[in-house]
Amino acid sequence: MCYHIGIKTVKISIIIPTLNEVEHIKSTLTTIKDSQNVELIVVDGGSGDGTIELIQNLGLPLIISPPGRAIQMNTGALASTGDILLFLHADTHLPPKFDTMIRQTLVKPGVVAGAFSLKIDSELPSLRLVERGVSWRSQLWQMPYGDQAIFIKRGVFQAVGGFPNIPIMEDFELICHLKCRGSIVTLQVPVVTSARRWLKMGVWQTTLMNQVIIIAYSLGISPIRIRNWYSWKN
Repeated sequence: MCYHIGIKTVKISIIIPTLNEVEHIKSTLTTIKDSQNVELIVVDGGSGDGTIELIQNLGLPLIISPPGRAIQMNTGALASTGDILLFLHADTHLPPKFDTMIRQTLVKPGVVAGAFSLKIDSELPSLRLVERGVSWRSQLWQMPYGDQAIFIKRGVFQAVGGFPNIPIMEDFELICHLKCRGSIVTLQVPVVTSARRWLKMGVWQTTLMNQVIIIAYSLGISPIRIRNWYSWKN
């Protein structure tokens, strides 16, 4: 891809998987409106709360897909036309000038993907510690996760086969594949994500569960089994 021609000419496709996100997605979309040369694709997994109607009323591109974050994001990527793919959770707000930062990052030699730092939308001091842990993981081990708005060159995404079609840990597995292809940069500027999943179970319970899931997956326990356990806990 001819990134040297001018980074503003590089198109970014933003792919948002949704499932009953009517309460969050509208504010997320407002963080995209001032960007340049950006394509937005919403891939819904069967919402019944008005998400589909909201997207249609806004006149935005909408794809209906079987549920599952991995299959929804892969479906959106297949339908997209951008040189860069940005995978954004429906409850995560992008920072101003995110498009410029993404282009400037991926033009650097050896960089195949990136993500943003994480800020959680809550004043709880315990969540500041979670943010610090995410920063260490992302910077030291080049392991950002999906709630940090992963962005990647299209050719690289295609080369690794996209997200693995598993019900959980799809972002973890993708990043592992990407690390074999080049550098993954985590920007200092954060996205702001909803605190809802930490508040639902409690900060420390959620953090502990996340670590247990990673260990279980690393030990070879089936993602289907892990997902069933995770769903039962929620």
